[in-house]
Amino acid sequence: MEDSKKIRIDKFLWAVRLYKTRNLAAEACKNGRILINDYTVKSSRIINIGDIFVVKKNPVIFMYKVKELLENRVGPKLVDNYIENLTSIEEMQKLDVNSKLIFVKRDRGTGRPTKKERRDLDELDF
Repeated sequence: MEDSKKIRIDKFLWAVRLYKTRNLAAEACKNGRILINDYTVKSSRIINIGDIFVVKKNPVIFMYKVKELLENRVGPKLVDNYIENLTSIEEMQKLDVNSKLIFVKRDRGTGRPTKKERRDLDELDF
């Protein structure tokens, strides 16, 4: 795509599969979860090649660099052609911490835990 094309940030976020719908991408902009140069942006903000933008998705703050512009949504395998992930290792490790949380498996139909079982479960919290 040519540099002269103007692509809105909400459309770009949708096209590179950071958000499932364009409306969700626009909502993220409206709620201040998308930043370019440490400033929150409106969904109508034009994005350029080389721009570095931040996407706040709890608990991780992702950082990406625009490699190439596009208007239409692409498949997951092609996303790397358009954005470069600059997210730090420390931020990515926050995803691992959430996936390693301890879940106590209870048999189906055993009902709610008793007070003693609840205290035992609370002791597992850290």
